[in-house]
Order: sequence, then C-alpha cells, then structure tokens
Amino acid sequence: MSHASETLREIIDHKTVEVAAAKQRTSFSELEAMVAQAEPPRNFFAAVTKHPAPDHTSVIAEIKRRSPSAGLIRPEYEGDAFRPEDIAGKYAAAGAAAISCLTDERFFGGHLSFIERVKAACPLPVLRKDFLIDPWQLWESRAAGADAVLLIAECLNQGTLLDMLILAQQLQLTVLLEVHDVENLLRVRPHIGFPHAGYGLLGINNRDLSSMKVDLNHTLRLVDMVEERSILVSESGIKTPQDLRRLREVGVRIVLVGEHLMRQDDPAGALRALLAPASS
Repeated sequence: MSHASETLREIIDHKTVEVAAAKQRTSFSELEAMVAQAEPPRNFFAAVTKHPAPDHTSVIAEIKRRSPSAGLIRPEYEGDAFRPEDIAGKYAAAGAAAISCLTDERFFGGHLSFIERVKAACPLPVLRKDFLIDPWQLWESRAAGADAVLLIAECLNQGTLLDMLILAQQLQLTVLLEVHDVENLLRVRPHIGFPHAGYGLLGINNRDLSSMKVDLNHTLRLVDMVEERSILVSESGIKTPQDLRRLREVGVRIVLVGEHLMRQDDPAGALRALLAPASS
C-alpha cells in the first residue's frame, strides 16, 4: 500500500469515527428539519456546464487551507486570520464559475460552517469538498448549505455509491464523482448522471494516489473513455491558460483549481491570470 493510499485509509478511518460522533450530536429528525428549512440549492451543474464563448473554461475555484502532503499552504492561513468568505468574494469577482470549499477539519483545516460563510459572501454555488462515506453526510451537507458534494470513487463501494447518488438527487445536490485511475473510471462510468442527468459531473483527478505526482496528461489519457465530455472536470495540476487550452482541445471545459491559487499572494489575481487568453 502506497503512502498516499495509507493517508486515504487514515482519513476514511478518522471520518468513520467523526460521522458516528456527529450522528450522536444531531438526530436524523433534527437534520431533516434543518434541510426542510434550508434555502433551495444554487444550481452548481448549470453554473459550470454553460459556456458563454467557444474558448471559455469554467473554473471551480477552491478554498483550501492545508493538505496532508503540503501542510499549511501559507503561513497567514493560521488561526482566525483565515477568512474563506473574503477569498470566495474575490474569486467570484475574478471570474470563477463556482466555489469548492474544503470542510474536513483534521487533515485540511476546513470547517462545515465555512459553506454558509462563503455563500453569504458570494452568489456562486458551492461544492462541499470532504470525504463523504455515509448517506447521513449528504443530509448534513444540504443542511449546511452545500449546493454540490464531492464523492470519491476510491472511498465508496458500489452499493453505497448508488445509494448516495440517488439520495443526492433527491436532495437536489449536484454530485462531482471523482476518480483517480482507469479501474475506478470504468467502474463508475455507467453511473455518471444516475439517476438523473442534470445532477452528475465526472471528475478526473490528475494526482496519482500511489506516487502523489500530479500530471495533467492523466486527463488527456482518460478522456477517450468518456463519451459525454461536457460533464468532465479535470482536477489538480492546472496552472496556466495553456493548460486550459490543451484541455479544451479534447473537449474538457471545466476544471477544479485549488492549491495553485491558494499558494499565491493574491489567489484571485492568480485566477484572473489563469483565465487570461492563452498565448500560443
């Protein structure tokens, strides 16, 4: 088992304990009542799949404070100085199509409350990025104001995945179903957009879980296995307008960009530079 797979295993083990504790704190009927009162979700799927121009790429800009591999991404993200709502407002002004917000506390320094803070500060739909392993967390996500959720194929067996896809659609949540390798792509491919096409996106993560190396060519290699490219999202390792152009050339017009933006002095300025026309 590689180091990265061990990290994933450790995260899942911790998440299992965390979810059990959360279920003790909030009863399902309380959660249901919260969902019943929540605002209807913003349409994440529509926000990222509509393109105003032929050379347009939708960027899902990510708010990420730390990662297991990199630690704290910038020293000033320590403590209360980290204000996800400020970053979100600036991302929106810089041309982001949607926001991805890390809510895992232990490994990524996120918090579930970040979602409402981000939504209050900007009009874009927000993806809850976390390790969702239990349908209960979909209710929790919806109650917390998420418009979309990440499901990682590597973390879910087939039965749980299908249950969660059905429930996400009932809760009106867009799903970004993420795969890291060919095996998982082939396994989940028949279920993309299940049970209803307007709710499902397929993410190809360019980070190799066995080596942690990031390679944009990973998306370019796997793209031929996907018939409906309009729902494809390339994640990780995207840094330049040329990267966006290479992806558009194979029909991939949605990207998720996190660490590259969050590392810069000015994440929104970095997003503007990414979205600038590519010089040949």
